[in-house]
Amino acid sequence: MQKKMDVNKVVEALNLILEGELAGVVRYTHYSLMVFGHNRIPIVSWLREQATESLAHAATAGEHITTLEGHPSLKISKLLETHKHSINDILKESLVHETEQLGNYRKLLELVEGKSVFLEEYCRTMIHDEEVHVSEVHKMLRKPE
Repeated sequence: MQKKMDVNKVVEALNLILEGELAGVVRYTHYSLMVFGHNRIPIVSWLREQATESLAHAATAGEHITTLEGHPSLKISKLLETHKHSINDILKESLVHETEQLGNYRKLLELVEGKSVFLEEYCRTMIHDEEVHVSEVHKMLRKPE
């Protein structure tokens, strides 16, 4: 027998994800405006891809919320302006953001595991994607030998 899912907790977790992804749109767009120097073009392009992907992730989370008859949040997660805009600082802040989102997806997985294959697969896909982002940022932060 399948366990019953706490829809209110799931919607709450999805709203945290939605708010985090919307913050990612703002964060990555801001970062893309603050990049200067020789490598500006590829870095700006990567940051804007991240912003676009965050918007798509937010929309997906919102769709899941409304599927569960919940109400998508109009908030965004807290944004911290450090006024540090070196590429390393931007990547370190991105790493914190991606790691927080990874945690949000893992919490959602705990709520839906064994209760909704649909949401479970969504979580696993998003966890995969966030782990890829975290590993890519780690590689970008490594110094070439």
